[in-house]
Amino acid sequence: MKHNISEAFRGTKSEEITQAKCFLGEIEKRFAKNDKVKMTSLLTSLMPMKYKGQGNMEHIMEMFHVASRLKTLKIELSKELFVLIVLVSLLAQFNQFNISYNCQKEKWTLNELISHSVQEEERLKHDKSESTHLAKASKDKGKKRKY
Repeated sequence: MKHNISEAFRGTKSEEITQAKCFLGEIEKRFAKNDKVKMTSLLTSLMPMKYKGQGNMEHIMEMFHVASRLKTLKIELSKELFVLIVLVSLLAQFNQFNISYNCQKEKWTLNELISHSVQEEERLKHDKSESTHLAKASKDKGKKRKY
């Protein structure tokens, strides 16, 4: 037993339903255009993202959040591309870290990238505090003591 669409909405004329479909179609077109704007906006925010020197994991997660939002708009970055984008976003002090990654045959997952980059960040902090201590010690050594 088939029902006519206008029967489903008693008191509604077929012409009104057609107009409603056209109206909904126009709304859908507008949202499609907004998706393009969102995609462009997200990509423009992702590409220039740079690590600011503290909280490497937070930096990666911020980038991952943007990539996830792109995925909901049907733009999915491959895992390998995402890892490379993150590596490119790191400061020059991470150059050794980048070289190390590029020399390896295997590719890192997101979890491996986070783990390795957090370790590298800790190593860099340790090296920096050591060099600061050495610089201060050598500066104090050059001063003559008065007795």
